[in-house]
Amino acid sequence: MIKIIDYGMGNLRSVQKALEKLGFQADITSLPSEIAAAQGVILPGVGAFEDAMANLKSSGLVDSIRKVVEKGVPLLGICLGMQMLLSTSEENGLHEGLDLIPGKVLRLPEKVTVPHMGWNRLEVKKEHPLVTGINPGDFVYFVHSYYVAPDNADSVVCETDYGINFASVIAKDNIMGIQFHPEKSSSVGLKILRNYGEMVKNATIAGN
Repeated sequence: MIKIIDYGMGNLRSVQKALEKLGFQADITSLPSEIAAAQGVILPGVGAFEDAMANLKSSGLVDSIRKVVEKGVPLLGICLGMQMLLSTSEENGLHEGLDLIPGKVLRLPEKVTVPHMGWNRLEVKKEHPLVTGINPGDFVYFVHSYYVAPDNADSVVCETDYGINFASVIAKDNIMGIQFHPEKSSSVGLKILRNYGEMVKNATIAGN
């Protein structure tokens, strides 16, 4: 079963409903024991990076996330959840992230309207199961003021052009992140959630 982490920040119900519409069972939970035992884990999030990390730590969820990563469980970060996968963020000072994918979270440049809000294209840079069936130039829906800059370019699966080319989908081993909101991104977003659900199902079958 897929567990969606509830740490007090994020539109959890819409992601859950989207997964259920696709035929995947997904529960919302804040219990570290349930997350550690999950077959797939989604880390959503909206709001401030510092507050989100503080909530994860105070809820005892950081260790649970690290345990699922060590077990090879597919972990998907969405929007702020993706940003927390990286090492540090410069939002309102310098703050430490989960450091699961080495890199930084940086503010979008002044030359563009911030926050970045609306539909923009995905450009697939490398093949990955998460983006199976995604076509060059497919549109997805963004709401963010910061972007991720992984240290290793090989972690970048998709980029998006918004004044600069920024990483909009990243992956390292069983850890994945998407900057946009899949539940608001029409058929393309649902396709990515379906791909994630299939990855969880296949990983579970392999584990059995």
